[in-house]
Order: sequence, then C-alpha cells, then structure tokens
Amino acid sequence: MKITEILNRQGLGLSFEVFPPKESTSLERVRESALKIANLKPDFLSVTYGAGGQGGRWTVEIARDIQQETGVPAMAHLTCVASSREALKARVREIRENGIENIMALRGDLPQNADVLRPDDQAFGHASELIAMLREELGDEVSIGGACYPEIHPESETLESDIRYLRAKVDAGCDFLTTQMFFDNALFYRFLYRLREAGVMVPVVPGIMPITSSRQIERARKLSGSFMPQRFLSLVDSFGHSPEAMEQAGIIYATDQIIDLFANHVRHVHVYTMNHPHVAQAILENLAAVLKADV
Repeated sequence: MKITEILNRQGLGLSFEVFPPKESTSLERVRESALKIANLKPDFLSVTYGAGGQGGRWTVEIARDIQQETGVPAMAHLTCVASSREALKARVREIRENGIENIMALRGDLPQNADVLRPDDQAFGHASELIAMLREELGDEVSIGGACYPEIHPESETLESDIRYLRAKVDAGCDFLTTQMFFDNALFYRFLYRLREAGVMVPVVPGIMPITSSRQIERARKLSGSFMPQRFLSLVDSFGHSPEAMEQAGIIYATDQIIDLFANHVRHVHVYTMNHPHVAQAILENLAAVLKADV
C-alpha cells in the first residue's frame, strides 16, 4: 500500500522508523528488531540508509522482509549524494523488483572519507533532482516522500529559502514531507503555517524521537540542531542519571508530544524508534485508546 493512501485514510495513525546495520555481522540482529517493531502493526515502517550512507546496501532487503513477513507497508530510503545516475537507477530497479511502493528521497549525508559534495560522476546534488528522476522512472507506481526541518535546514540561510526548496521538491513530484525530530510542538505548528502560507499543501508528517538515555541528547543535537525547551532539559537533569527512570520519562514526554499533535488536528505521526521494539511498544500502549478515538 502507498503511504499517500495511508495518509488519506480517516482516523489517527502512527508509523515507525528503523535503520540498517553498518556491518554485516549486525544484520540479523537489526532485522529481528525491525520485524518485532513491524509486528506491532504500525501503519507503515520506514527503513533508512544509515548515517553517512552507511548500511544502505541492506535497506531494500530489510524493507522487503518487513512487507513479506508481516504485511506492513515499508518505505525504503534512497540518497543521491556521491552516487552516479547508473547506480541510482540500479537501486530503483532493486526497489521495484522487491515490490516496495514507497521511497523516501533524500540528498543524504556525505559518505565518510569524501571531501567533496558533488564529484564529477555524481548524478544529483539535491533531493529535488532525485525526486524528479524517480517520478520520471516510476510515474505513479510509487509514493515519494521528502524530508524537512521544522527549525530550518542547517545549510539554509533563511526559512524562506528553505521553504522555496521544499516547494521545489513538491513541484518535482514529492507526495508528502516528514520532519526531522523536534521537542517543542509549537515549532512544528509555526512551520506548518508557513508552509501552507507559501502554498506547500502536501501532507506534513511530524517526526518524534523518544529520548530514552542521556547519551542520546548530544546525538540528537548533532543530527537536527533541535531546540530543547526547559521542560525537556529539566527532565534530563532530573532523571538522566537513572537509565530506567530516563527511559520511562523519555517515552512519556514523546507520548505527550504525540497526544498534543493529535489534539491539534495532526492525523499521523512518525516515530524514530532507534531500533528499540520495547520503546515502540510502550508508545503504542500509551496511545491505545487515543488511536481509536473518533476525532
């Protein structure tokens, strides 16, 4: 099933994200975690390329296994940075042959040991170019997603220029956008208003990451540059020294964010699980009645 169909359904929805391993020795462990999360029956599961492009060779394999073994729709991430057109077309053929109908199209991070962003043999330097290629190659066979930053992309000079680039993605054929993590819902609401004001009308799915250990704080800042409100920082200060307490508090904080989003007419939320099935399960249990509510 295409994600565009899922997002257009009535009711509230939740999806999860997993990432592939960097090394083949970890593949079975990650695959097991991904299948456990899929068996919780979210609306769909997203499989990333891995930080810095690492692990991408297993993205399609894991997405295929999720669909075949659990029946949950999967979305495969695809990045274009430092990839030739031939390599991208080969990956698109792999996605198609494995029956995957959803692609998250990204520029991606510069691979390790690379010192240039756009080498001579690189096909595209921007996600909008990749999206246009995917739409040309696959037409309406797939649903294409794009990424966005509710607090402005780190490389954008202004929010206005960032929104212009997001509009270019949509004009190229992007069906929906998923945000980077954020910890203050007000930032998302303001961002969504600015997008609609600029004429970007595709669904925008907020991305929420449960912070379940104090170690994740610095990584979250590095990945997203997210503003962390005092309410969240106080939680970390009070419970960060206790792994069990921090995990519980982080799950509750993320659950509270999701409930607030649903209460403010957001229909679908995407959760970055960090490959932890018990975190995904805890959030689903917290939201069991909410997800069934007629709102």
